[in-house]
Amino acid sequence: MSSVRLFILGSLAERGSMHGHALRLLAEEEHIDNWADFAAGAIYGAIKRLDSEGLIASERLEREGNYPERSVYGITEAGRASLAELRLDGLRQIVMRPDPVDLALARLDPDRLDDLDGILTVRRDELRRRLTDGEAHLADIRHHLTVAEAHVMRHRLARLGAEIAWHDEFLEALPEIIHDERSRRAAS
Repeated sequence: MSSVRLFILGSLAERGSMHGHALRLLAEEEHIDNWADFAAGAIYGAIKRLDSEGLIASERLEREGNYPERSVYGITEAGRASLAELRLDGLRQIVMRPDPVDLALARLDPDRLDDLDGILTVRRDELRRRLTDGEAHLADIRHHLTVAEAHVMRHRLARLGAEIAWHDEFLEALPEIIHDERSRRAAS
């Protein structure tokens, strides 16, 4: 499932024809990089791919002021069919990406076990800061969001909250974890 494709095709279907810069501005306005898995800059490459696949088509060239000419794209019938599939895929797929912290914790450096508490406390505090910032940002922009968009943003905040809770549990278990690591190494 390609989020950038879903964004472009969905935006063109909902808002009508646009050029790449307008799509990028829309992504920036919606702070897409805060809640989707692509940055606004990825839009231009995706437009080229969608155009070459016939899912969007250039309808006209447009020039504003001294800016260069821009192709204005619209969604094609094939693009609408692809959009329907992308929407279903996005709703059906569950994506929980592995976090490198898990592998690092499973392969601890025996010479740095005493550093773990400080490192993980800083990590947890950064997650708390992101949660606080995200909640403040949501409160600031809530009046601009649809009900669904507000829930989407709350989903990210809920995931941050779960990460913080896991870090708290891990930090609480850290003395036992360090003891286990040292005991196993001493035995081998």
